[in-house]
Amino acid sequence: MVPRTIRRAGKDGAVVGVSSACARTLVDELCRAGLVQAVVAPGSRSAPLALALAQEKRIGLDVHLDERAAAFFALGAARASGRPVLVLCTSGTAAAHFHPAVLEAHHSRVPLIVCTADRPAELRATGAPQTMDQVRLYGDAVRFFAEVPADGDPAARAAWRPVAARVWAEAAGPPAGPVHLNVAFREPLVPLLPDGGAPGQEEMEPGRADGRPWVVSQRALSAGLPADGATELAERIRSAERGLVVAGWGSPPEAHKVAAGLRWPLLADAISGHRGGGPVTTYDALLRVPGFAEGHRPDLVLRFGGPLTSKVAMAWLDASVPQILVDPDGAWLDPNRTAADRVPGLPDGLWPEPGGTDADRVPGPPGRSAPFPDRGDGRPAVVEAWYDAWQRAEHVARQALDDFLDADDGPFEGRVARDVAATCATSARRPALVVASSMPVRDLEAFAGRVPDRVFANRGVNGIDGLVSTVLGVAAGSGVPAVGLLGDLAFLHDAGGLLGAAQRGVHAVFVVVDNGGGGIFSFLPPAALPSERFELLFGTPPDVDVVAVAAAYGVPAERVEQASDVGPALDAALVGGGGLRVLVVPTGDRTANVERHRRAWIAVADALEESSG
Repeated sequence: MVPRTIRRAGKDGAVVGVSSACARTLVDELCRAGLVQAVVAPGSRSAPLALALAQEKRIGLDVHLDERAAAFFALGAARASGRPVLVLCTSGTAAAHFHPAVLEAHHSRVPLIVCTADRPAELRATGAPQTMDQVRLYGDAVRFFAEVPADGDPAARAAWRPVAARVWAEAAGPPAGPVHLNVAFREPLVPLLPDGGAPGQEEMEPGRADGRPWVVSQRALSAGLPADGATELAERIRSAERGLVVAGWGSPPEAHKVAAGLRWPLLADAISGHRGGGPVTTYDALLRVPGFAEGHRPDLVLRFGGPLTSKVAMAWLDASVPQILVDPDGAWLDPNRTAADRVPGLPDGLWPEPGGTDADRVPGPPGRSAPFPDRGDGRPAVVEAWYDAWQRAEHVARQALDDFLDADDGPFEGRVARDVAATCATSARRPALVVASSMPVRDLEAFAGRVPDRVFANRGVNGIDGLVSTVLGVAAGSGVPAVGLLGDLAFLHDAGGLLGAAQRGVHAVFVVVDNGGGGIFSFLPPAALPSERFELLFGTPPDVDVVAVAAAYGVPAERVEQASDVGPALDAALVGGGGLRVLVVPTGDRTANVERHRRAWIAVADALEESSG
């Protein structure tokens, strides 16, 4: 039996369908929970929700013509703000275009509320236009799925607010991630007004008093480790003489505190959020030197967040090195399967609290002291010597890399990454940096010393799609300018994200490394193929003027031909009047780029040898 569609006379004589009441109820409940930002891709079947969002003064609304761009914009906004952002589309293939962003949100734990409008269930598999099976469309990539029928059955209506409350809670986590709300709307999709006036305020299902959410979900408190397990783990950590802390993407704030408290070297990926305060930033270059890599094997590693970008570093951390994964969400972020332990957190009291006397501390180099009391066995001094060895190597390698990069003013991808990061780190505008997967994120890890406080990357599934939209979303979600560092292919892949972007009121600068194709493949086995086949299948030169493409979308663009001009050009774009700007940096031959990377590693190896002599 087809569920009955309820129609009634609304305000000013409007004929109001239950779809409008459903939409307004869902939106009101999400606002009560904390929703402040939504993104809409236009469509007819989604009209009830789109209108409810547009009428809601508690929500900031962005509209994107392209569903993929809309989803990645929402992803960037949610990533930057740490709060769930809603993204809405109509029925049919529109929902499929959300899938790449949903996958990224799932794997990188970004809170995203994905709303897809649908036709009533009885129209599925009937040949009805713009209709397909959207039930559990995204499979296991969402934390929660709910199908909401917008019909007049009292039991269905009673579920609207509880479902919306759960949608918010599941997206916020822990662990945070995407949720999918599929809403089957019935006509009328828009209130029908006899006089053609504005829609009335349809009746909603009543909510809690005083504007409270229907359900307030408290985050689960960590049960911690069993007492005996905590004691054993603490003793393993305290007894380690050559300990390391490794921070990858998604590392929690305490990673830096742990390293500082234990006086262990911190290997911090540029996208970890921990490159400030004296970590080791040159480990990718250092671990390419066989003597250094072998002589600096740790006896215990604490790993936070995802794996390091550097394959060299992750291969060095093989299964012979004892490793403890620390993740409050219990994720298995261990692609090489080398970790021996997984824990939600570390025991308290691993190091003395600040404020002890000088007699309680081990003497170190001038201006420093180790936080360990001397127990008479020499272990604290060994720990300090281990820490100092890494810091000396970091100093030597950083100087060697910087000297190498500054010796040639021809644009080099490694120098572009370093200078973009340094400019962002020192800019008075305090921009967020968004870096593309493929070569930019690797060059940032390998060559950047100073990076801004906030660095973002879509490293959940490492795609290059949606990067332009992600940058714009980060700018919208963070409230500060965003700088995107990406290659020409990533820029062109999502150039449509620039459509209408100049009118969004966000401030973003795109630094496009134009190497005429897919630069990363020149570092991979396909580079050994005959040139013609390699270029056809892997290099894929686009033969497109990136400046002209940006201009076609109304975005000012310019070329920066000298390496020393990249930083000043970016700084000028940041301190300007806002809006969007594209800086295109031609870096020339991709094969020459590979050779310059190799020469940089040789420069570090030579510097280490000279310093040890």
